[in-house]
Amino acid sequence: MNSIRLRLLKWLLGPILLVNLVLAALVAGLAWTPAQVAFDGGLLETANGLAQRLGTGIAPQLPPAAQDADRSWFVVRDAAGRHLAGARTFPALRPGGAPYDAEVDGEPVRVVALAVATPDGMHQLGVARTLRQRLEVRSAIVRSLVVLVSLVTLTLVGVVWLSVGNGLRPLARIRAELAARGPGDLAAIPLAEVPYEIAPVVTGFNELLDKVEAGARAQRDFLADMAHQLRTPLAGMQLQLEWLRARHALDADTVRSLGMMELANERMIRQVNQLLALARAREGRPGEQHAALDLAQLVQETIQYWVERAAAKDIDLGFELAPAPLSGDAFQLRDLVDNLVDNALRYTPAGGRVTVACAREADVVLFTVEDSGPGIPTARRAAVFERFVRLDDKTTGSGLGLAIVRDIALAHGATVLLDDAEGGGTRVTVRFAADLARQGAG
Repeated sequence: MNSIRLRLLKWLLGPILLVNLVLAALVAGLAWTPAQVAFDGGLLETANGLAQRLGTGIAPQLPPAAQDADRSWFVVRDAAGRHLAGARTFPALRPGGAPYDAEVDGEPVRVVALAVATPDGMHQLGVARTLRQRLEVRSAIVRSLVVLVSLVTLTLVGVVWLSVGNGLRPLARIRAELAARGPGDLAAIPLAEVPYEIAPVVTGFNELLDKVEAGARAQRDFLADMAHQLRTPLAGMQLQLEWLRARHALDADTVRSLGMMELANERMIRQVNQLLALARAREGRPGEQHAALDLAQLVQETIQYWVERAAAKDIDLGFELAPAPLSGDAFQLRDLVDNLVDNALRYTPAGGRVTVACAREADVVLFTVEDSGPGIPTARRAAVFERFVRLDDKTTGSGLGLAIVRDIALAHGATVLLDDAEGGGTRVTVRFAADLARQGAG
């Protein structure tokens, strides 16, 4: 995954490590130099002490403390370089008092050589001490710096990570805002709180949203205009067919042909009405026209029409309506109810039953339509919500009913569930979100 956070961290990690290593080297040098001077000072102090003893004619001898602290050697030679006392394997002397490095018995040492005036003449004194303590001190300094540099590096990486995350927070906020939008919400992203660096990207995205909104609006307008234009001539044709059947004596073939024309015209009128309902379901943004209402009362307003339809088909239509307040668009919810009840009546055979119910459970409003029809196979339940999808060709319909229900439910933040009814058939449940139910109750 191409992450801006990781790319920035990769670009910054190298310089951070390089700066920390340079600082560690400088700190190591600053810490080691005083320690080296202190060790050389101690060695020179030991050499001066031996020089004082030698200058007074006393045989030189290393102090016990020096022998215990680190292994040490000394040597006394005359001006010609002949050995007088001390270690015979002592390296060559370079009098002058400046410490230098050498080896004694194969071990690295630090040496100080002095010229000492004695009662017997000028002698050369050399004192050597191993580097063990120096190396231990240097190792301790390095270990401490490794821990310190590691902690500082990790701290800086964490600070950079959090800083980059804080800098990218506007992008995360925009992403969360877009994810929370409904399917039809194409409003532009506000530029007030957008950082300057990403403002061109957001501006381009808003322009794209405007184009998509314009295309969707043109599609909705075309659909609504077409449906409105078709309603008038279809209604006129229906009147003419009814007048023709009532006013003229017709033979059997003409009556059969007239019945087919009326059935086709009725189907066309239903499709036009469903196209209008689909246009209303997809028009505007969710919540724009919502108001407090009672779903039970809305269903009661259309009971008589569906009772007559059910009686004509010999279907037992029952209602179980309890107060169900919520916030919604009355026109769209009426279309939702009409399409669900109409589908149930169409697919339920004569002698069957259809039950329409609504109730409020806790903070959730449930609307249910249950029928004793053939049911919907589990494998087809997702497909029936698509436009112009029908289960069979034996029942009249356009395949738009459940697509309209789905769009209206999405506009209200609701979910639609299809399952099997008790004793066979289909149960459709629309579950309205808790916040809409609370708004309706308030």
